[in-house]
Amino acid sequence: MIMRLSTKATTLLILAAVIAIAPVFFPSSYYFRVGSLIFVNGLAVTGLVILIGYAGQISLGHAGFAGIGAYSCALAPVHLGLHPALAALLGALLSAAIAYLVGRPILRLKGYYLAVASLGFGILVSMVLSNEAQLTGGPDGMAVPELGLRAVLKAIGLDLSNTEFWYAFSGLMLVIGAWLALNLYHSPTGRALRALHGSEVAARTVGVDVAHYKLVAFVLSAVYASISGSLLALQNKFITPDVAAFMHSIEMVTMTVLGGAGSVLGAILGAAILTTLPQVLTIFQEYEQLMLGLVMMLVMIFMREGLLPSIARRIRGRAE
Repeated sequence: MIMRLSTKATTLLILAAVIAIAPVFFPSSYYFRVGSLIFVNGLAVTGLVILIGYAGQISLGHAGFAGIGAYSCALAPVHLGLHPALAALLGALLSAAIAYLVGRPILRLKGYYLAVASLGFGILVSMVLSNEAQLTGGPDGMAVPELGLRAVLKAIGLDLSNTEFWYAFSGLMLVIGAWLALNLYHSPTGRALRALHGSEVAARTVGVDVAHYKLVAFVLSAVYASISGSLLALQNKFITPDVAAFMHSIEMVTMTVLGGAGSVLGAILGAAILTTLPQVLTIFQEYEQLMLGLVMMLVMIFMREGLLPSIARRIRGRAE
């Protein structure tokens, strides 16, 4: 138990330390913006660690839940008069309810059948957001109200720029999300999820309710995706259907697998790499996508467990 607690504490300490120390090396406010995007993506992939890394299920439609969270922050304040923070909470609850209803039938599927079914859900959400122009603004998108928390902090003497505020707030949300996911790992629910990841037949044999726990993982990961979409909408103050696009779902899964689907810190590392790499590769201009694909292929070929687990295993091997 001591080792488990220390592993969790070490992970959270590393994450918090990086978030706190990184701004010292930022030469401009642009880097705060990139950092906040990393944290938003990191929150989404932390949810996918629960689904893919813990439970062993694949979803190619999770951007749909990010879209629900994002558009809740745009629509609920206008039509329901809710504060944007309450709108984000409503989006998370709505995503959980939809994930429950959608997950019950599709999680009975396995392998690529499940992936295709979840993909269909994501495409459906994207189509609704694009086509219902009178409600969502269609492809042109719509404005999102100001969260208002920065003004509250300014009133108590903490005056942060917009980019600094969203860097700190998104980082805090990521640490909380990582803490919850790490706590889940060693809980009875987490052990049940890992059991069905190893073998659904074996898990069912020892009394694990496979359908129930697969649904739990799907709902939890949907809530993470929804909150990440809400954070993205609130900091951009504008949102378009691209947040629910198919490619966004693929990016989420790729970030998770690249860094290491079984590791919260690894998945966040994957999010950091795939968020910052396109910025770095702009010097290659038209070869940017080619270089990005090459990097991903090399990692998948030589580090199949993901970057962080593979590096950690090799360090342990040398130490022994």
